[in-house]
Amino acid sequence: MNTMTLIWSDTLDELDWNELAALYRAAPLGNKTPQGLKTAFTNSMFKCFVYEGDKLVGVGRALADGVDCSYICDVALLPSHQGLGLGRQIVDALLALSNGHKKIILYSVPGKEPFYKKLGFKRMTTAMAIFENQSAALERGYVNET
Repeated sequence: MNTMTLIWSDTLDELDWNELAALYRAAPLGNKTPQGLKTAFTNSMFKCFVYEGDKLVGVGRALADGVDCSYICDVALLPSHQGLGLGRQIVDALLALSNGHKKIILYSVPGKEPFYKKLGFKRMTTAMAIFENQSAALERGYVNET
């Protein structure tokens, strides 16, 4: 990454949904459609978009109810911007926005748990999930049979 200044935003007004979908594919965080991302981000209380110039390089969001629970999800960076501390800054911003909630939850891509542990997250012993594709979630390490 060069020394260009990063621009932080929380607005959807100028967001290019196709560019966001491309960022998710590159991260890699899955093949999410522009329309699906628009629905998810529109329904999220907190959002962080990071631009280098006019290029979207990082993103994160949190679903929150304003009191009890905030769920941080979809933290993604272009590969060129990974490993530079930007992911931590995005999570820190979402944590600050989520301040005051009784619990802040996230689930990570398998293998990334140590990153979130360094940020203060602890493994939950009671979390459970039903995925649209349970067998793929099992295969990828998101859930187990026990």
